Amino acid sequence: MKRTIILTSVITVFFWEFINSQDDIQIGSPNATRPAATGALYDYSTTNTINIKVQLWGYVRFPGFYIVPEGTSINELISVAGGPTEDAILNDIRVVKIREASETYMVKYDYNDLVWETNIKTQIKYTRLDAGDVVVVPGEPRYFVREDIAFYLGVLTALASIAALILSIISINNL
Repeated sequence: MKRTIILTSVITVFFWEFINSQDDIQIGSPNATRPAATGALYDYSTTNTINIKVQLWGYVRFPGFYIVPEGTSINELISVAGGPTEDAILNDIRVVKIREASETYMVKYDYNDLVWETNIKTQIKYTRLDAGDVVVVPGEPRYFVREDIAFYLGVLTALASIAALILSIISINNL
């Protein structure tokens, strides 16, 4: 019994880094079923219409190049892209419109009301996209307490294993 405790403690302490270094992939997440790609092209074009190529960057489920029918709106593009991620900042969606003669301008949209509020506080403009437009959904990783708990729990477990190992060695030497 004492040898089992010692062996378990040694294995836990010795291999802690290997046990804890697995990828953080959740079942059902897009990363679990789809390999990481350097770029993506999604074709939602339809026949008998004019199709345009636009770019969608940022905190959406599937960013990349999209071929969509002319007249597609920002919310339709974000919808076919799988929607915004939980880290998306929806009150600062940007559309960069690139025109001929190198004229470029940016338009900002606030979709926070559409997603989070029960009443629409601001008028949402469902702007239609033009060929070459770049839609950017900014964001930043959010802080979750569970990440700190997981870290401190890991440290506490390692310290408990070391303490159990020391107590086991002391009890063996006293026999």
